[in-house]
Amino acid sequence: MIIRSASLVDAEGISKVHVDSWRTTYENIVPKEYLDNLSYSQRTELWKRNIGDKKNFVIVAENNGGQIIGFADAWKRENNNEDHSIDLTSIYLLESYQGKGVGKMLLKELFEYFKSAGYKKVFVEVLEENNTRLFYEHYGAILVDTIQINIAGKKLNESVYLWDSVDEVLEKL
Repeated sequence: MIIRSASLVDAEGISKVHVDSWRTTYENIVPKEYLDNLSYSQRTELWKRNIGDKKNFVIVAENNGGQIIGFADAWKRENNNEDHSIDLTSIYLLESYQGKGVGKMLLKELFEYFKSAGYKKVFVEVLEENNTRLFYEHYGAILVDTIQINIAGKKLNESVYLWDSVDEVLEKL
């Protein structure tokens, strides 16, 4: 397993993981019609923009065959007014690679970047019904807020978590 920085040529592989993992992770949470209409080509364009934006930190996980099987990214959201903070905006893995330590590897790479860039606090938003929140809690994230969002006409609760010490997370990883 290799964890590395993403480049523009990775956009298509990231989009496949993004769409496929949304369809498995959010099944029975997000409306089926919305999940069915997710598009690899639209997500590829999104990831080309995300990777090309120098404010974003995007990494991928590759299996031994060179296939992208996961990714993570971070950037500071517009509504984040905290000094020395950043937002972990996503960690996604293909379902067949979940529970095998790859998420932990991605999280460690992110937090090493956060430390080197001088960030002190990290926020992450996760749908309340998504069990990934337990992964974040395991590594010390504390629930600080719940907001309501709308996806395809369905109101969902999104939990906002905070890690207030990058060093403490790295000690756990």
